[in-house]
Amino acid sequence: MERKILFICVHNSGRSVMAEAYANKLGHGKILAESAGFEPRPVLPEIVEVMREEGIDVSGHRPRSVFDLYRQGKMYDAVVTVCDDTEESACPIFPGIVLRDHWPFPDPSKVEGRSVEERKAKVRTIRDAVKAKVRQWIDSLNAAEKDL
Repeated sequence: MERKILFICVHNSGRSVMAEAYANKLGHGKILAESAGFEPRPVLPEIVEVMREEGIDVSGHRPRSVFDLYRQGKMYDAVVTVCDDTEESACPIFPGIVLRDHWPFPDPSKVEGRSVEERKAKVRTIRDAVKAKVRQWIDSLNAAEKDL
């Protein structure tokens, strides 16, 4: 059974893009993931670089607006916000009867460091946390299906 999931963050330029990419890759065709934001912006160059290290190309990702997806009548089985806890009130919701969850991750656009490599290392840490959470979620879905 294919599950449709929407990952939402403020800009659709980092966390939600990574979560979408991992869900689609690790879901092996059982998950159709998309992502969107409240104020869409281009994908951060650091995100493109650290995802490329994983063999995933997000350079062609076009940021989407949550409102555009809603107007298109898109429906999802689950909607997950990935804004950090300090941004959660600004993180958009998606209407409809769906499973909702919140996975707080730091904002990669706010990462600081003295060098490019130091900042990229912090973005890699966020990337790895997103990947682990997506993998954990997919594992729980697979376990639930086996129990049926």
